[in-house]
Amino acid sequence: MFIVSFCFPFHYQLSFWGSRSGQDIQEGVNYASAAAGIRDETGQQLGVRISFTTQVNNYKNTISRIVNIPGDEDSATDYLSKSIYSVGVGSNDYLNNYFMPLHYSSSRQFTPEQYAQTYAFGARKLALIGVGQIGFRPNALAQNSPNGKTCVRRINSANQIFNNKVKGLVNEFNNYYSDAKFIYIDAYGIFWDLINNPSLLVLGWQMLGDVVLEETMDK
Repeated sequence: MFIVSFCFPFHYQLSFWGSRSGQDIQEGVNYASAAAGIRDETGQQLGVRISFTTQVNNYKNTISRIVNIPGDEDSATDYLSKSIYSVGVGSNDYLNNYFMPLHYSSSRQFTPEQYAQTYAFGARKLALIGVGQIGFRPNALAQNSPNGKTCVRRINSANQIFNNKVKGLVNEFNNYYSDAKFIYIDAYGIFWDLINNPSLLVLGWQMLGDVVLEETMDK
C-alpha cells in the first residue's frame, strides 16, 4: 500500500493513480496494487500487479506534474512537505513470495533474518505501517496450517523480524532527517488487540464515523 494525501482535510477515498489528471492529483493519489510487494517478483503467480518500484516511479511522475501546477519547484516543495504519506509493504513479500516455495526460491536463498534486510522525493510526513499477523490470513492457513485453523506462527515470527527492522529505520530516519516526521504504525499489535478485545473494533468504527460526520457538518 502506498497512498499520498496532498491536501487537507484528508480524503477518505483517493482515486487510483492512473485515473487522476490535471489538478485532481492535488486531492491525493492511491498508488497501491493488490499482491504487489517490495520485491518486483512478488505476487507474479496471481497475474498483473504494479510492483512497489513502479509505484514509486509513478509517484515521481506525479511530482513532475505537481511542479507544473504552482509553476515553480519551491512552491511545489512546500506543498509536498505538508502532505501525508502512508506506506504499508511487506505482507505480500511473505505470503506471496517467501512462504510459497513452489513458486519462489527466496526461502531457499535467505533465512528469515536475511530476508527482512531486504526511498523519498519531497516527502516530509510519512506513516510506515508494519506487517500484521498474516499467519492468521486465509491463504496462510490454507497453505501452511496443519488443520486449516491454527495460526501459522513461523510466518508471524518472520514478519516480526521485518517489523523490528522497520521500527529501527523509523528511528534512524527521524534522527537523520530533522525536517521530516516518520511514524511507525504497529499493525501487528493492533490486530492482536482486536483478537483479545473485539470491542475495540466497534469503538474504532464509532470514532471514525464521528470524524466523518463532523467533517460533513463543517462543509
